[in-house]
Amino acid sequence: MFQIGNTIVSDEIIENEFVCNLSACKGQCCVDGDAGAPLLKEETQVLDEIYETIKPYLRKEGIEAIENQGKWVVGEDGEYETPLVHGSECAYVIFDEDTALCGIEQAYNEGKLDYKKPISCHLYPIRIKEYSQFSAINYHRWYICDDACTLGKELEVPVYKFLKGPLIRKFGEDWYKELDAVATEWKKQLSDK
Repeated sequence: MFQIGNTIVSDEIIENEFVCNLSACKGQCCVDGDAGAPLLKEETQVLDEIYETIKPYLRKEGIEAIENQGKWVVGEDGEYETPLVHGSECAYVIFDEDTALCGIEQAYNEGKLDYKKPISCHLYPIRIKEYSQFSAINYHRWYICDDACTLGKELEVPVYKFLKGPLIRKFGEDWYKELDAVATEWKKQLSDK
């Protein structure tokens, strides 16, 4: 672990490689699990505001889940999250044949929004846990991402480089530059051994 500002960062985000392999996993992270995507408090307001814009992109099942449960819900752990369809897939998921995609991101890609998707989705496989004094930044392992780990290894892309855009979105350009400097020094020390 190392510290950048008020964040404590796991070494694993610079030690491990990762590149999403959507053709292999088919977006399984959007349809598996027992909870929706984690949301920041301010993102609940965003979902309230953008719902009518993204609604035309969503599936009938997703719209029904959202209209029955709300645009966001409070999970068992007391945290905000996206609602689920039948307790499994995210209500905001859409499908391109057999591949799960995000309806919010689709609207963003078509220029209808300036909000891409929840930051927790954008940052995956990094998970952030907020504490009163700092934020803990960890690498989350999930078997459905094995193909992403394999592709990342083949392409030699560390997790933090794959997630450069989302990390800058969350923490800013200066924070990311400091992370990159730490990673460069770590790699140098490794090669010196």
